[in-house]
Parts: sequence; structure tokens; C-alpha cells
Amino acid sequence: MESKKSYTLAIVLVVSLFFAWGVANSLNDILIPQFKKAFVLTDLQTGLVQSAFYGGYFLFAIPASLLMRRYGYRGALLTGLALYAVGAFLFYPAAETHSYLFFLGALVVIASGLSFLETSANPLMTVLGAPENAQRRLNFAQAFNPLGVLSGVMVGGLFIVSDQKLPAAQLAHAVVGPYLVIGSCVLLLAFILAKTPFPEVATLHSNEEEAASGGFLKLLLYPRFLFGVMAQFFYVAAQVGVWSFMIRYSQQALPSLSLSQAVNILFWSQVLFMLGRFLGTALMARIAPELLMAIYAAISVGLTAIAALVGGLPGIVCLAATSFFMSIMFPTIFAGAIRDLGPLTKNGSSFLVMAIIGGASAPPLMGYISGLSSMRYAMLVPCACFAVIFAFALANRPRATRLG
Repeated sequence: MESKKSYTLAIVLVVSLFFAWGVANSLNDILIPQFKKAFVLTDLQTGLVQSAFYGGYFLFAIPASLLMRRYGYRGALLTGLALYAVGAFLFYPAAETHSYLFFLGALVVIASGLSFLETSANPLMTVLGAPENAQRRLNFAQAFNPLGVLSGVMVGGLFIVSDQKLPAAQLAHAVVGPYLVIGSCVLLLAFILAKTPFPEVATLHSNEEEAASGGFLKLLLYPRFLFGVMAQFFYVAAQVGVWSFMIRYSQQALPSLSLSQAVNILFWSQVLFMLGRFLGTALMARIAPELLMAIYAAISVGLTAIAALVGGLPGIVCLAATSFFMSIMFPTIFAGAIRDLGPLTKNGSSFLVMAIIGGASAPPLMGYISGLSSMRYAMLVPCACFAVIFAFALANRPRATRLG
């Protein structure tokens, strides 16, 4: 009975990690307008915030996989939390030196920690139960990610955006307090996780087959996995692109909007994202995940097309609504892509996390398009990304829905 309770606590701690990296991801959307004013940047230059962040994901996914094979899922989780905390604490010297590059470096360190967390926590949730329910289980765990996202937006709105009237030289310091608190909370979480007993599956080392030197190359034999990696790249590009410039898009679409009002639009769009993930998880009891994702991706293509071609208030509404329909995509792609990989699951997980580099590609491209025309037309980039996800979902959909 005691052991069972301990394992329940371990699973709750793993689920809480989805919340923790949601906070970090959403704060980037607040940092973009903050840094734009503090360092007098163009849209292209502010896009480097996401490039640095998601570049860190890309660079550390394979090291995370190698460490996970050597020390198990829990070892990778603890390493990720330590790096997350260090990156958050680096915001203090970055503000003291008033260096944009220093801030970008701190974001890379945070992202490296999140890369360890995502590489390990996502596949861990798929093996903590029956294989046929892996996508629903991961969607449920991922549903706590938007709670973290919303918390990050609220923290940013209260403690960062509220300081927009400060002189430009002091704006960089406005971000320090929240990140120091976050770093301290992450260290506390790491301490609790280190002291909590975990199920055997979380601490097992990889067997010889998985650790073999040809393990990564063997993934080339799985077409569905390769398509899944590509779909994940375009999904993250779409999500990051929409959210990074939601505030900028809203202010261009309705020039009368204040920054605080634009942040509220971002906040409510992420409320829709959270609701979409919980509702999507429930719908998967009756509709196969890939089929549901195909429907949601098709709707997302239409919504972003309207945002790009119509603009104004209708464009804002459609862009915000996109968050609801893209909510189930990341976990559904992830769980579907690693399905049946067997001993190659940890290796496969690292590539799916590396695909998060898509988040580094969309913002600079969208910033470039915005500079040539307007932020409205930049939304054609996520529109094209959702079309790729629709193709992946359609290619892997079952022949019929699952009822009952």
C-alpha cells in the first residue's frame, strides 16, 4: 500500500513537469515585446528569442537520450531540472550587464534543461500503463502543460508587462524577479523528485539492443516515425509562430489595443488551448487520435488562412481559436510516432524533441515576412505548417472510429 502511494506521488511529480516547462515556454512570448523595447530590436531580432530557446532543445536532445539510456528516465529528469534552474538564475547577471546576448545564452541553458525533461517525461508517460491508451495518457499529462502556460502569461502580465513604463535601460531588470522565483521552485521540485521512490520502469538502464551503436540508424527503417518527426517540426513551428506574434498581430490588427489588452488575448487563446487538450483527451475515448487530429488540423488551416487574408477583429478571433484546435497535436504526434519502436523508444524520443527546433525556424521567418509586408501575411507560415500535420494525420488515420 505504501509502495503504491509512493509510485502515485512519482507519477504526479512527472505530470507536474509538464506544468513546469509550460511556464518557461509562455514567458518567451512576454519576453519578445519586453526585449524589443529594452534593446530596441526589429521583429527579426526579437525572433531570435525563440531561435535561441528552441535551438537549445535541438542541441541537447541526443545528449539527453544518451544520459537517459545510461541512468534511466529519472536521471534525465533530475539533470533537466538542474539545468532549468541554472538558466533561470543566469537572468540576474544578464540583466546586470544589460546584454541581449547574455539573455539569449540563459534561454539556451533553460532550453537544454527542458530538452532533458521532454525527452524523458514524454516517453515515460507512454510506458506507465497499457500501450493502447498511450496517446490518451500522454494527452492527459500534456493537458497540465497549458496550465503552466497560463501561469507564465499571468506572471509575465503582472510582473513584467506592468513595468513597460520604465525607462528602456531598466526594462531588462523587470524579468529577473520572476525567473529567480521560478529557478528556486524548480530546485525544490528536483529535491522532492530525488527523494521520491519511482516505478522500476523509470530507473531501468537500456538493454544492449537499445544501446548499440546502430540504434539511431535503425530508426530509418520506420517510415511512420520519420513522418512523425517531420510533423512534429512543423507543429512546433506553427504553435510558436502563432503565440510568439499573437501580441504583435493583435496590435497591428487593432491599433487601438494596449499592450496589456493584447496580452489578455494571448492569455485567453491559451485558455482555449488548455480546454482543447482536456476535451480532446475525452474525445479520444470515442474517436481515434489520428482522425481527431486530422479534423483539428484542417480547421486550423482554415483559421490561420482567415487570419492572414482577412485581418482585423475576425483575424484576431480566428487566430485565438487556432489554439483550441492545435492543443492535441504535440502529444498525439509524439505518442503515435514512437508507437511500436520497442527498444528504440528512447532514441526515437530524442529525435522528436529535436524536432522542436521547428520553433526556432518560424519566428525569424515570420519576422522577415512582417518586415516586408505586415504581421498579417506572416500567418501564412503556420497555415502551411498545419497543412503538413493534416497530411500526417490523414496518412496514419484508422479506417473507422473507435466507439465505446
